[in-house]
Amino acid sequence: MSRCKSYHKFARSLLIGFLVLVPLANAQGPKPLVQIQRLRAELESDSNSMSIGRNAYDAGMNGSQQMNLRQYPNSATCLVVYEDGKYFFEKREEHTPGKPKAKSAEGVLGPDDLQHLKGILEDEELKKISTPKALNIPADAQVLQEAERLEVRISRANAVQQFSLLKEQVKTGATITGSSSGGLSGMATVLDNGAPYKKTIGPLLKWSDEVGKKNKLKDSKPQYCVQ
Repeated sequence: MSRCKSYHKFARSLLIGFLVLVPLANAQGPKPLVQIQRLRAELESDSNSMSIGRNAYDAGMNGSQQMNLRQYPNSATCLVVYEDGKYFFEKREEHTPGKPKAKSAEGVLGPDDLQHLKGILEDEELKKISTPKALNIPADAQVLQEAERLEVRISRANAVQQFSLLKEQVKTGATITGSSSGGLSGMATVLDNGAPYKKTIGPLLKWSDEVGKKNKLKDSKPQYCVQ
């Protein structure tokens, strides 16, 4: 199997396992007004290539197509806000496989803050966003170095708007022949299918960042960020 085909299969399996935003609504309570989750995985670098003894691409080549993302340093932040203004914010990091560390906070938005959020969500351009086409992976892609994914779920009057945006940094080029470490020549290439929407989603992401900054996070068990 060629390296390119293997890369495509590995990247595809990574996306399937990377994130599926699960509704947090309780049938007996208020439903989420908005859910925002951002994940980042560093899959190949000089440091973790040495410690792991292989990079993410090589793992795919060796047949571990369903490899768990936790084998690599990763982090996640997530926020869920309910219609009554109650919210939960969580930040999770896992630099040691199988040992996630989480911090979280909860609170209730004041009337003005809740109205401000609703105003952001009613932006007409935001309403138009849907999940774009998958990234077009270069034919000479060899290593998936970093991956960032944004998942947003918004409750609308008669439906739920949900979209995901993906950004990847891949290393392109040929394998260096004779290299004992399996090194690569080539360049780092950034792929981003969310680039056209950055201005539109900017206010929502800025608002969610402010919620995280104004809260004092406490150690907790991972609960809201998808694992």
